Order: sequence, then C-alpha cells, then structure tokens
Amino acid sequence: MNEQKGATYSAARIAARLARLGKEISRECEGSRLDVVVTMDHGSVFAADLIRQIDAPMVCHFFRDGTRPAFAPDYFGFRTASNQVWVGYGLAAPKGMGRNHKRLSSGTNHASRKSGKGRKKKA
Repeated sequence: MNEQKGATYSAARIAARLARLGKEISRECEGSRLDVVVTMDHGSVFAADLIRQIDAPMVCHFFRDGTRPAFAPDYFGFRTASNQVWVGYGLAAPKGMGRNHKRLSSGTNHASRKSGKGRKKKA
C-alpha cells in the first residue's frame, strides 16, 4: 500500500502488523532456520519488535546503512512510497531527531522541532 504525504501509523497499528507478520513468517518457516538481515541505522527498532513475534530458529545479521549487500526482502511490514521521509519508530528525520517517537509518520517535520521549546531550564 502506498501512503500519501502526512500518513501516520500508530503504535497500536504497528504492533498489530508485527504480530500478524511474525505469525506468517513462523508458519512459512516451518521450523527451518531464518536469516534476519537488519540495517542498523533504520531497521533495528522494527527488527527487535518483529523477531520477538517469530517462533523459529534464527540468526540475525546487522549491517550499517550504505552497505550494498545483494539482499532483497521477502517480507514487508508496510509498503510505502520510497521517496518519502519517515520519522519515528527508530527512523530519524534528516538531522537525526525523532527516532524515539512511538508512531511512524511521513512527510512531516514534527521531529525536527526543538524538544525543549516552552520549558524553563533548571538551575
């Protein structure tokens, strides 16, 4: 599914999708070893939550973004337009902010706002 600018996935929707995807992967693996490939810069939060939903023996392989392994995904959590910036749930805005947001949003700059805005500094 392609999402339009300003789309949002709530924490509850992400959790429900991970549960369904984990069951699907577990069923299709039929107890065979699963190799999970994770991009450290973008996929670590999603992968951590997903692998807890999978009931199969597995080995996790981690690589940094920018590495160009010859891998193609077998499963997708959500299909989105590739030219959109997604922020939250482990994905960061261009300046590295917003990874800790519980929801996943596209096309917004909410993560780049100053986090201390309106707060007084403690002495």
